[in-house]
Amino acid sequence: MKSPKPALKLASQLALVAVSGLMLAACNNSKAVDPPAKLVDFKPTLQVKKLWSEGLGGGGDRLRLGLQPSVADGVVYAASHKGVVVAMSADKGKELWRTKTKLELSAGPSAADGLVVVGSANGELVALAADTGKQRWQHQLSGEMLSKPLVGKGMVIARTVDGHLQALSAADGTVRWTVEEAIPKLTLRGTATPIFADDTVIAGFDNGKLMAVDANTGDTLWNVTIDSPTGRTELDRLGDIDAPAAYSGRDVFVAGFQGRVAMLDIGNGQIWWAKDASSYRGFGLDERVLYLTNSNGLITAYRRTDGNQQWEQAVLRQRGLTAPASVGDSVVVGDYEGYLHWLSKADGSVQARTSTDGERITNAPVVANGRVYVQTDGGKVLAFETKPKS
Repeated sequence: MKSPKPALKLASQLALVAVSGLMLAACNNSKAVDPPAKLVDFKPTLQVKKLWSEGLGGGGDRLRLGLQPSVADGVVYAASHKGVVVAMSADKGKELWRTKTKLELSAGPSAADGLVVVGSANGELVALAADTGKQRWQHQLSGEMLSKPLVGKGMVIARTVDGHLQALSAADGTVRWTVEEAIPKLTLRGTATPIFADDTVIAGFDNGKLMAVDANTGDTLWNVTIDSPTGRTELDRLGDIDAPAAYSGRDVFVAGFQGRVAMLDIGNGQIWWAKDASSYRGFGLDERVLYLTNSNGLITAYRRTDGNQQWEQAVLRQRGLTAPASVGDSVVVGDYEGYLHWLSKADGSVQARTSTDGERITNAPVVANGRVYVQTDGGKVLAFETKPKS
């Protein structure tokens, strides 16, 4: 495989330096760093059933890649760091097709409109046919991808580590528009997946800004700083938005590292409420509540209308949690030892726990039709469902 371009190498190195610096800063702090919480016994109220599992091979251990399954039209699509993309039936995990891209995949897949799209560590963006896995087109981006591309409205939109947000034609991969935001010297390793809000694209950046872009023209509609980073050092001023925003009704929700969780107006970016919080993994939403994974492993529930805290759960502190995913009356998170934990939406109490393959779960579980799909950093995809314990 070819070596990454110098610009891609630099972006990756800066991200890795930032993470290493955070670890050193923590170690040099006079206060001892809390160890990961030990799992304690509890009385389960949900029964977890594993439906199926499939090994993709080529795990991306410790690389913090943006590899996460997508579910569309009864099919689960997943990709490995070693370049394999697989389509499986959502109900039984039966393999439908398998494509070897021969790339170091780092983001995706995303599936919509008959396409399955993945991104690589060298900045290649590849679109495959959803029904056969055959390659439709490939495009060279300006930098590494660490978040899933956005597919829809006849476009594929990619966010790269060098601060570019680019829209390409879903038909042939030609560039439709590009916007760029300056990135700080040091950033966390990760980028926020862009989202659609009707005909607007919402994307977060490593300088703590949230941008709204016209999906058709690429014109910037508004650009809001969620929280201005402060402090004496560049580490203190880290303020990345690495978790995807969420859109519901007229409201946009966003969370940043060493910053705030906030609700904004889609029309002009006005912040309606904001609470101090620090998250690089993100949050889940339901009709009434936002569930946030704090950078320390706390899970906090905020009322959507005004941001008032409903509950906070610390039993999984420092366990490297994913963002929560909403499923029924529960939220589910993964951790650094490959466990999945179901928590009650009512009060945050632990309802169930199950293991996967013992490998870290970096990205949030995916929920479709009441089932939970998850990919471990070891390259295994698993499907689960729950029911009340009798």
